Amino acid sequence: MDMLMFELNKNITKPLYEQLYTGIKTAIMCKQLEVGTKLPSKKKLADFLNISQTTIEVAYAQLIAEGFIVSKPRIGFFVEDINELPYIETEQAELPVEEAEEKSFRFDFHPGKIDTDSFPFSQWRRYAKDLYDLPSKNLLQVGEPQGEYTLRTEIAKYLYQSRGIVCKPKQIVIGSGTEQLLPMILRLLKSDSKFALENPGYSAIPRTQLQNKAIPIPVDEDGLIVDELEKTNANVVYITPSHQFPTGAVLTATRRTQLLHWAVKAENRYIIEDDYDSEFRYTGKPIPALQGMDQNNKVIYLSTFTKSLMPSLRVAYFVLPSTLLKKYKETFSYYSATVPRFDQHIVARFMRDGYFSKHLNRMRKIYRKKLDKLTHTFKTYYPEVIITGDQAGMHVLISLPLAISEEKLKKIAEENSIAIYPVTDYLLKPIEYKYPTFLLGFGGIPLEKMEEGIHQLMQCWGIAKNKL
Repeated sequence: MDMLMFELNKNITKPLYEQLYTGIKTAIMCKQLEVGTKLPSKKKLADFLNISQTTIEVAYAQLIAEGFIVSKPRIGFFVEDINELPYIETEQAELPVEEAEEKSFRFDFHPGKIDTDSFPFSQWRRYAKDLYDLPSKNLLQVGEPQGEYTLRTEIAKYLYQSRGIVCKPKQIVIGSGTEQLLPMILRLLKSDSKFALENPGYSAIPRTQLQNKAIPIPVDEDGLIVDELEKTNANVVYITPSHQFPTGAVLTATRRTQLLHWAVKAENRYIIEDDYDSEFRYTGKPIPALQGMDQNNKVIYLSTFTKSLMPSLRVAYFVLPSTLLKKYKETFSYYSATVPRFDQHIVARFMRDGYFSKHLNRMRKIYRKKLDKLTHTFKTYYPEVIITGDQAGMHVLISLPLAISEEKLKKIAEENSIAIYPVTDYLLKPIEYKYPTFLLGFGGIPLEKMEEGIHQLMQCWGIAKNKL
């Protein structure tokens, strides 16, 4: 062979053995070296290239390992027959890596954003540091399918104290988010079940197996209209009674009783209660959970730590009626918990030592200040804007006296680096709104930036700022 084709550059950072390996491999793949060609001995090639035999040996060893050449004892090295190569590992063949494009906004009024500056990192870090050590080596093994018992115990205590729910740890199932738990709940119900959903309602629901099957039930200022539910053949209803999403309506006591009576009228009727942000209520006493009123095992309670701790934690849970426990055990006996055990124990200790309650109390005050700043800004400068759903949660609805579509208003806001979310994004069935209506989340907007963000939004929409 012509050894001159393997000139090496000793002035670059790429190792000599790798340069040689790449040169020979490229020559074989380009048919410059035919099958069966004998390569120079390690000594001869080392002398020719003025490099060590070790460098040659390493390059040849890599080519042998990848099947480009073969070593025949006491004879030499020969080019192998390469019919099909699974990949080409040369610099020219490297594929460009595309980075994910993430939109960035000056102001993002997403209803799911939280106040990240107020998270208790010091306490959280301490629990994480204590757990990630040899004494916790048992947590490296697979845990209980329903989730860690210690966390389920803390959740049961919390639900009793804060939501009036009496349940045992064995009724609680922990999973990585509502989207993961909801299909499990649906499997526990009869396959021919007819599902009813609030309209407008939680946007993740249509992306589940309920898509194109759900019966939309209208919502008014008192929550889900149970009279409309009773007119349907639905036997399962998914509801957010303590703070209806996205309208913010609270299901009245009369309708709660009516809904529970509806569930009792047939054996296969159930209520799925999503209590996603019940921790944050700003007027009056906390609204008890519907499950706490249930005397007939008809309510499946569902909640999450998304708003109370952080969205990225991915810890949610449901509480099963005792009548469904046996079927759960039979159906999901082979499942594994989808939340890392270390994360579960961090949350459990955080709750056990009282930090969770302290954090919630602090966040209520912070979000209350943000809500007050938001409503004050609108009432002072933009009184024509209608605000609803401000009793609880981390967003309000704003309705604008403008003769322009929500889609166009959203686009104008995006062009001004502001993210805003139309209520029509959460519809299962079209609803005619008198004015363009948007969800305005305030959780992720810093308090000192709240007024500026609202002014920027209103000005880009051409709503004149009133003079004091």
